Amino acid sequence: MTTSSAAFPLLPGRHTPVIASSLVVSGYTGPVAAYGDMVWPLDPLSANPSADRKKLYWDRFPAGHRQEFRLLAWTMINNPLPDWFLVGRPAWHSRLSATTLHSAVLHWRNFATWLHSRGTAGLGACAEAVFGAYARHVAARPGASRAIVTTTLSALTRLWAFDALSPAPLGLATPPWVRNGVDDYLPAQTSRGENATEPITPATMGPLLVWALRMVDDFSDDILTAWAESRHLTARADANAATPRSKARLKHYLEDLTTRGAPVPSRQMFGRTMISARYIAAETGCSTSQINALAMTERWRDLGEYVRNHPGPCPLTTPVTGRIEGERWTPAVDYTEIRTLMRHLGTACFIVIAYLTGMRPGEVMGLSTGCCPEVPSGQHVIQGRVFKGSSDEEGNHHSAGTLRDVPWVAIAPVVAAVRVLEKIVPDNGLLFDAAAHTFQTPRPSDGTSLGYEALRARIEDFVTWTGHQALRLGRPHETIPDDRHGAIGVARFRRSLAWHIARRPGGLVALAIQYGHLRTAVSAGYASRSRDGIHELLDLETARATADTLTTLHQDLAAGTGISGPAARRAIQAAAHAPYFAGSLRTARQARDILDNPALAVYDNPNALLMCVYNPQRALCHRTDTTDSPRLDRCQPSCANIARTDRHAQELRQRAAALERQALSEAVPGPLAERLHHNCARLRAQANAHIRDRVTRESTL
Repeated sequence: MTTSSAAFPLLPGRHTPVIASSLVVSGYTGPVAAYGDMVWPLDPLSANPSADRKKLYWDRFPAGHRQEFRLLAWTMINNPLPDWFLVGRPAWHSRLSATTLHSAVLHWRNFATWLHSRGTAGLGACAEAVFGAYARHVAARPGASRAIVTTTLSALTRLWAFDALSPAPLGLATPPWVRNGVDDYLPAQTSRGENATEPITPATMGPLLVWALRMVDDFSDDILTAWAESRHLTARADANAATPRSKARLKHYLEDLTTRGAPVPSRQMFGRTMISARYIAAETGCSTSQINALAMTERWRDLGEYVRNHPGPCPLTTPVTGRIEGERWTPAVDYTEIRTLMRHLGTACFIVIAYLTGMRPGEVMGLSTGCCPEVPSGQHVIQGRVFKGSSDEEGNHHSAGTLRDVPWVAIAPVVAAVRVLEKIVPDNGLLFDAAAHTFQTPRPSDGTSLGYEALRARIEDFVTWTGHQALRLGRPHETIPDDRHGAIGVARFRRSLAWHIARRPGGLVALAIQYGHLRTAVSAGYASRSRDGIHELLDLETARATADTLTTLHQDLAAGTGISGPAARRAIQAAAHAPYFAGSLRTARQARDILDNPALAVYDNPNALLMCVYNPQRALCHRTDTTDSPRLDRCQPSCANIARTDRHAQELRQRAAALERQALSEAVPGPLAERLHHNCARLRAQANAHIRDRVTRESTL
């Protein structure tokens, strides 16, 4: 049972609304559950379009404990924590978001199940020792981290606090960690959050980005045009009337195909090949009901078997303009595949925006049409909302988010993705509006975007589809390999951007825009937020890359590797610090300790086959200004910051040999072969100079 409005009592009855009308977010028009319902949707509490729609299921609580937890949940939903409780707890908020509230009740359910297994009569029988025993039980579970246990104990602390506020208090004992602190109940510290999220490996991210950019830049016009044609075709088929003349046309159409042994337009459904009734109806002018009725007659009873043995395509008339290296990406867009292609197009847009802006997934899903206005010149920007850390004037979570004070920088591929999405969804709607992105029968938007789980599944489907296309087009090298860290998901793009900017200058990110400009653009977009957000991730990844470079150099030098170049001795001195920060870098403070130390500014540049021991006063990559990091895409061979190891010299010779093989090919024109020979000589000269000038760590002592 649901109710839309009612007087709000002190003690709820069966028909009392679960959520007071004053707490329902602006714009919500749906029902509000009643207290006696077994399912409590929390939608009325959330205005975040990308947030998962949470529900509380009371049938999943042990029956003997259900009512007392139900009352406490109702109390928590409708009452703030009192000021006396918040004193000394600056990180606590008087009210929870719908997502956090749902999480707290799930922790309560686990507690209730544990109490039931012990035969505890009710919450009133929970002495302090019972809370302590449960805390130790949670900490001892496999995979329990400090973050998980802390969240569990916080939920139980709220349980105790709201019992004191309840109109029918049970008299819960004070949990022992409230008086003594939580440290004694927590496991050892582990990493958490974005900084512990593994970036998508380059082997996976490279072809994934290639295919996403192809969809947006090369295939989108074909797909959007075909989608419009398919909708007209569907409408035409559904509007066709069943007449004797249309039936005659249908018979003639099928008789012609079957007499010639030609394929019949078909579709796949639940693993079965079936006739494509709508496509044929649009082609012949008959109704879909006439096709189904015809298949039931004696004359055409074997039509289904014929279609299974002679399946045919349903090509649309949309001309294919998209190309891959001059070849059409598909002979024709198929009517039965257009919905799938539209889903893949929307997924590709998400990948491009999430990866090339550094937005969090929820921020991407909260974007609306018009968020990236055209500019006469200069840089495009995206206006959007920030949901993480958004709070109202009382410090409580603000589910609708707050308008970002500094817009996101939008480079050209991101602008293109936004423009594609604006063609998919209605005006003034969300770019990832859930209703619009179903690509089924049109239905009104409910103001929500695609959920995280739906997007995760769509990304995996996109990867599978691109693999099939790569093989079909004879490009097996462009299949997207599995990532060794598991599913791609939706939350790893942000960390991956920071990783690739810090470690792959001129690599993946260069597919979209020059390395230095992207780093400057992304960083500038966060500049006024101190070092928050992706700026912090960029610092962390740059520090990790520096630490890895120094650790490898330290190990190589200890093994007798030689080093040369004007910055060789500075590199040896920097490598001596490697043992002091060996291990994982997890925090922004650890990152700044490395980045702020000029003696540790060593950057490996695999593209230029050298290391940069960065000194801004000597850097040739910054001719008119100085910054705290080099431009590795602008390395100059005469720079005083260069150092090379034996490994670099070996790679120089390998690259020279590869160029020489190209130069000797009969297919290479004479002028190009001459340039290749010149580059070979230059690379070998650099390798020879290293051998001539190399020193070892021991020789410098």
